[in-house]
Amino acid sequence: MAQAMLEHVNVTVSDPLQTAQMLCELFDWKIRWQGDAIHDGLTVHVGGDDSYIAVYAHPDQDAPARESYWTRGGLNHIGIVVDDLDEAERRVKAAGLTPRSHADYEPGRRFYFDDDDGIEFEVVSYN
Repeated sequence: MAQAMLEHVNVTVSDPLQTAQMLCELFDWKIRWQGDAIHDGLTVHVGGDDSYIAVYAHPDQDAPARESYWTRGGLNHIGIVVDDLDEAERRVKAAGLTPRSHADYEPGRRFYFDDDDGIEFEVVSYN
């Protein structure tokens, strides 16, 4: 069997179009597809040629859970690899988001930020 690779992650957000636009601006991604989804929702696929994040909203969604780390099966964070960590951090700040938990570790450097829906992103560079 050939080595498997992750194709996508699907996460519920309050506004898929807004989240997709943010991800395009932060990471130079593109919208690959958007349309109707399960339970009369809307999904936008945003990412690169080989992988993407599907951002989904149900028309009758409730408030978000208090924190994913306490929820079995919860999404804890989404990791994004970038070439230029400093540029990525500049874009995150320019978007009005707050980078935190910076660390240098073997083999790279990283920081985290939360989006407006409370989804945690880890941004890492191995350069």
